Amino acid sequence: QVQLVESGGGLVQAGGSLRLSCVASRSIFNPNIMGWYRQTPGEQRELVAEATSPGITNYADSVKGRFTISRDNAKNMVYLQMNSLKPEDTAVYYCKAVIYALDWSGWGQGTQVTVSS
Repeated sequence: QVQLVESGGGLVQAGGSLRLSCVASRSIFNPNIMGWYRQTPGEQRELVAEATSPGITNYADSVKGRFTISRDNAKNMVYLQMNSLKPEDTAVYYCKAVIYALDWSGWGQGTQVTVSS
């Protein structure tokens, strides 16, 4: 069973930075897509950023220019560098991975990011 484990959340002041990390548990494993989503209470989970295995990235408009997603395929990891954080970035951030050949997708347990004004 593949597991995704996030780390790096926390409390930061507006304008600050955080870096989230997510590792996939299996060593022989190269997801087609790894990405980050976020969710606030009462709202649907929304895409923040995603990166394909070849390195194509996609960002939500609200984070373009502030967040950067990157992958280390050798380590089965994905990162989210978040700069110029705003209070509206406060949410639980979830890591997601997709493997097309296995028709599989999975989620991490989530990590809380809180941005104070």
